[in-house]
Amino acid sequence: MVESDDEYAPGASDDDVEAHQVTRDGGSGVANRSHGRGKAEDAFNVIRRTWEDVEEGEDGTIAGTIDSLLQQGKRKRTLKDTTPLQRGIIRHLILIIDLSAAMTEKDLRPTRYLLTIRYCQEFVTEFFEQNPISQIGIIGMRDGLATRISDMSGNPSDHISNLQALRKEDPNGQPSLQNALDMARAALFHAPSHGTREILLLFGSLLSSDPGDIHTTIASLVHSHITTTVIGLSAQVAICSTLVKRTNPQSNPQKHYNVALDEVNYRELIMRLATPPESHTQAAAAAGDSNKSSLLMMGFPSRVTDSKPSLCACHSRPTTGGYLCSRCSSKVCSLPTTCPACSLTLILSTHLARSYHHLFPLQNWKTVSWPRATDPSQKHKAQCFSCQSPFPVHPTISTKSTAGNSSNVGADGTSRQADISQIPTKPMLSDARNAESASTEPSRLALAGSELSALPQRRNEDHQTFSESGRYECGTCAQFFCVDCDVFCHEIVHNCPGCLSREQQFLLFGDGEGEQIDTEPMDLDLNGVEINGR
Repeated sequence: MVESDDEYAPGASDDDVEAHQVTRDGGSGVANRSHGRGKAEDAFNVIRRTWEDVEEGEDGTIAGTIDSLLQQGKRKRTLKDTTPLQRGIIRHLILIIDLSAAMTEKDLRPTRYLLTIRYCQEFVTEFFEQNPISQIGIIGMRDGLATRISDMSGNPSDHISNLQALRKEDPNGQPSLQNALDMARAALFHAPSHGTREILLLFGSLLSSDPGDIHTTIASLVHSHITTTVIGLSAQVAICSTLVKRTNPQSNPQKHYNVALDEVNYRELIMRLATPPESHTQAAAAAGDSNKSSLLMMGFPSRVTDSKPSLCACHSRPTTGGYLCSRCSSKVCSLPTTCPACSLTLILSTHLARSYHHLFPLQNWKTVSWPRATDPSQKHKAQCFSCQSPFPVHPTISTKSTAGNSSNVGADGTSRQADISQIPTKPMLSDARNAESASTEPSRLALAGSELSALPQRRNEDHQTFSESGRYECGTCAQFFCVDCDVFCHEIVHNCPGCLSREQQFLLFGDGEGEQIDTEPMDLDLNGVEINGR
């Protein structure tokens, strides 16, 4: 037993005990505590001074700063890795939710439990929007057991209704990570080899009540080629780090294990899993056979409506409408699904088209600076090409126009005010205010020397993510778009309106033979496939 170097002082207060505490470095406990507290306060002053980012504009308001922060948030969601990679568009994912007593904490409002249920419902909707031919199953951990909340299915309505029913229950007990992983492995055991096998774990506890050796379960997951992603709500747990490292040997473990900082970060971590993962060459394929492409047989059934209800093959319920399997003519309720009779994958052509954009993503649009926006050759691009909304005017032009109209007086005798849309979106910094802050805070500037050295780099990064002119340019068609259309095209449409409009240059003449108007060389981007030619 290690001896303690603290002397027992009966009836002494905490301050007296710390004052007489003997430390190994020979200093007093109070001095060490005050020194540590000083470091914490300095770090807080350097990191948490977010109010200094809000600057007043020339009009005396912060409207420009608020607008710029909103646009930066919208633009940040669209900046993704657009490198064409091989991805698993047919996914089989098991969502494991922690339903233990640790989810009653209120560090995430309203509680961890209610917030997780809401985000899981949004994740299911987004998952099937991005992966229409995939399937999800949901498992909960409560009282040391694993409970099946929703079976593996491709119908989002069933999952959302089952998640909604969890609001009537209360979290209790301890989680069992081993039981949940064993149940998830059993659910993914019969998943076809051409699809992915994934587990998403939302873990809010700091312990796991397991009946056996969990390392054996992790080894079985590795043998079954099941990848796991963990999102923690309390802190990093050692067994979760081991689980992620062993099940993702070809990826960065920090990419698959994160702890939510707040509500916004929690939602971002969950929604990031809606994008299909990259397909890595398995170790067995690298050692033996080469990674060959395989064909998958799918059926495209047509919808039928019967005059009298008949039983469906998937739920054995009487329904009047459904889809007939193109191989065995069995009726199923909804698509996409697998035929219960012949195991044929049944989808619609629209489902396959919606999954295609992940393989060839839309390239990120470039920010447009004021010199390029005010170039005489770009005068015809005064509004967004997609929604036709006008772009903001350059600050110097806006100031001149305001000064020229300052003498105009209305009929009621009041002077006309400048339009708020002419306020520059990027806030103008006040030199006097910067000088005052620099003179009153020399200690903070000295403590944050390394932070100040990184300011130019941060400004460059902000310039790449946020356009000062409010314009974003497609690198293929050279059209200008607003930030709202940028978000809509990259998250919903996944196509560029300017590039699609150039398809009109392919016209038909005469008796149906195709002829193309020879205007100028161009690069067409049709669903991510670049065709170079005229």
